Amino acid sequence: MVAVIDYDAGNIRSVVNALKYLGADHIITNDRDKILNADRVILPGVGAFGDAMGRLRSSGLDETIAETVSKGTPFLGVCLGLQLLFEESEESPGVRGLALLKGRILRIPDGEYTKIPHMGWNSLTLINDGRLFEGTGKEPYVYFVHSYYLKAADESIVTAVTDYNTKIHASVEKDNLFGCQFHPEKSSSAGLKMLENFLKV
Repeated sequence: MVAVIDYDAGNIRSVVNALKYLGADHIITNDRDKILNADRVILPGVGAFGDAMGRLRSSGLDETIAETVSKGTPFLGVCLGLQLLFEESEESPGVRGLALLKGRILRIPDGEYTKIPHMGWNSLTLINDGRLFEGTGKEPYVYFVHSYYLKAADESIVTAVTDYNTKIHASVEKDNLFGCQFHPEKSSSAGLKMLENFLKV
């Protein structure tokens, strides 16, 4: 059973549709016991870092997520869900993230690609043998929608990078904890393969 955490942060339907396509048994929930008893957990999300952390804290989901990760359940953060796994974001100064991984979320700087948010398809450069990327090809093409990006403190956890005015840490993996800044559920066959790989972890 895959638990997709519902905390009013959007993007749930597209994740659920991808899981249905893959034939995965799943549930949309904010119930602590259902999340803790799930075989795998996905934290989707779009929107502002501070607002999302406020909702997680007010509902106690921040503690549920920490407990889920500590017990070794495979856990995937998608887009904003990845950003929330880290310590802080320039988008919401003074707001502490889940801090399950070390690093900061920074605003994409102005540069050659002037359109912010970064919205569209980019190829990934794969590093550090990430398990999500088995069978996806050397440079999978994936879909992004974001104005802020991850700079991980420990680059050994980074499994994919892309360039958009700066080097973006696009995916991370540490033990049972995974994160994608891009949307695998919107990234065609390569993204579905990544989700399929997560279901097999």
